[in-house]
Amino acid sequence: PAQITQPSTPGVKRQRRAQKQLLAKKLTEEQIRPGTPEPVKGREHVYVQTELYLEEISDRIIEIDGECQTDEFLDRPPTPLFIPAKTGKDVATQIEKGELFDFDIEVKPILEVLVGKTVEQALLEVMEEEELAQLWSHQRAFAELRNAEFAELQRLEEQDRRIREEKERRRLEHLEKLRKQKETAEKIAARVFAQRYLADLIPSVFNNLHDSGFFYDPVERDIETEFLPWLMSEVEETLQKKVLGRTMLDSLIRMVVEKRLDEFSHPLPPSDQKEAPAEEPRATDAAPQVSSEADAADQPVAEKEENDQPDAEE
Repeated sequence: PAQITQPSTPGVKRQRRAQKQLLAKKLTEEQIRPGTPEPVKGREHVYVQTELYLEEISDRIIEIDGECQTDEFLDRPPTPLFIPAKTGKDVATQIEKGELFDFDIEVKPILEVLVGKTVEQALLEVMEEEELAQLWSHQRAFAELRNAEFAELQRLEEQDRRIREEKERRRLEHLEKLRKQKETAEKIAARVFAQRYLADLIPSVFNNLHDSGFFYDPVERDIETEFLPWLMSEVEETLQKKVLGRTMLDSLIRMVVEKRLDEFSHPLPPSDQKEAPAEEPRATDAAPQVSSEADAADQPVAEKEENDQPDAEE
């Protein structure tokens, strides 16, 4: 920004000091006072520059960077008084005599209202702060009391819970004890009843089992289960062999009888009649063979019949 160098004079320093004091006073008042009161009905606040040097109000201040290089070990000149450069255009207004109001007369009621409102607002704020302090103290006391009551309530609830758990545990122990006593009494009664009931039951059961054949002689059971089935199988096999022999003998007899029947059914040729006397011994020889065969065939039958008698006796 542009700087204007102006020699420092006592009047400027005094004015600058007064501005600083005024600015500090304003800052102090702004910190003390809550703020500008609301405008009365029909009026509105207007922001007006009251500084010595007017500046153009804009959203963004134009800034220019500048650099300078100084020689080393040079005495630094005194800092000149900063006077901002003028921006914008000066505007003047001509005011005739009598057009403006008398400031002392017109501002008095406004000041009275402002001071009264300020004092009233200050008193209200002080009263509100005192009331808030009292409320906070009451809240703290209430919170402490509530915390103490809550802690006592938790202690009582915990004590009640322990008492209830102890009571329930004692009740369950008593019920378990009664159940065990009842179960023991029932077991004793059942044991006595079973002993009395089984005193006569065991002999009768053994007698019934003995009569039913559960208790047997091992030799007799061995004979019945092992020897007799083997004997019956052997007898059956022997009988099957005898039946097979009879069948074969019957077939042999049938074959011999059929053969003889065939021989006797065919007539002899004439040539055989002349030689009949010479062949008679042969016929006689054949006859004894047949008779011997018949005897041999009859002999097994007789033996078979003799063998059938012992089988029938068996």
